[in-house]
Amino acid sequence: MMDGLPTTKRDLFYKDVPLFKRQSVVDKLVDDLAATIDTRRAHLNVRASPKGLICGAGLSIHTVRGEVIQIAETEGTLIPVAEDILSLDFPNNVKWVLIVEKEAIFQTLCQLSFVRHPSWQPGTGIMITGKGYPDLATRQFVKMLSDNLPSTVPVVALVDGDAYGIDIVSVYKFGSVALRHESCKLAAPRVECIGVWASELASQVSRTYTDRFGIERDALIPISHADEKKARSMLCRELPERWKRELVHMLFTRRKAETEVLSSMPRNPDEPHHPLVRYLVDRIRECILVLAPEPAPGLSTNNGVDETLFA
Repeated sequence: MMDGLPTTKRDLFYKDVPLFKRQSVVDKLVDDLAATIDTRRAHLNVRASPKGLICGAGLSIHTVRGEVIQIAETEGTLIPVAEDILSLDFPNNVKWVLIVEKEAIFQTLCQLSFVRHPSWQPGTGIMITGKGYPDLATRQFVKMLSDNLPSTVPVVALVDGDAYGIDIVSVYKFGSVALRHESCKLAAPRVECIGVWASELASQVSRTYTDRFGIERDALIPISHADEKKARSMLCRELPERWKRELVHMLFTRRKAETEVLSSMPRNPDEPHHPLVRYLVDRIRECILVLAPEPAPGLSTNNGVDETLFA
């Protein structure tokens, strides 16, 4: 901060490893210092090394150094830190933003050209992954998209159907405890979770995704003690009722769903698209219908939208 040159928390750690012992010590010290003097981490010239990826059709990022980063459609591009971004250029036909918890699922969707998949009648989209719990640059970028895209464009998240997946969505939507003093600059309240929901995949009551995808209860993973502890802890927080119902279902059935349960499903000969693509197409279309002021082009106006997703 004295010489005005930016550094990373990793660099600070390696300046005196015997003193700090663990990277987490430096992370906490930097965040505590910023909170104590009521400033942002960036104002201390301390940055986190970016790790998030973005994929999108026609999106470009203009940097303060005069560079233009063209975002690819079939592979991820590293998300720059917010301080380096001057402006964003959005294509006119962007209709949705999808946050993906896991990089492996993100890469699968990139290979399937999901942002311009032939299933899409409403338009193209933007995909982002924070590779698990998101870093600061990814959260800032999601916030930037949330603040600048029209309200009719849904910003949704695909995460594992367990307590940790729901916690990851809550970081995007409500902010984190460690950076709660910056929540107004990082939280994106319009982010919605679209699954994967273990309760719908393993439903034995009605013909939902169980019959469509052929997923049996035994295909879901038994929860661990850590899963149970995390779920009970999250039930004590203020969360959307839909999320709480899913946590209660997980504790009752002792099962959780990972996103890979859809990605690894065999293709149905009568269904041309990948099971993961079908799941996402259905869910995102429902979100577009809920937000659209009038029926979106190419979409049915039936009443089959599951509005409990947003409860």
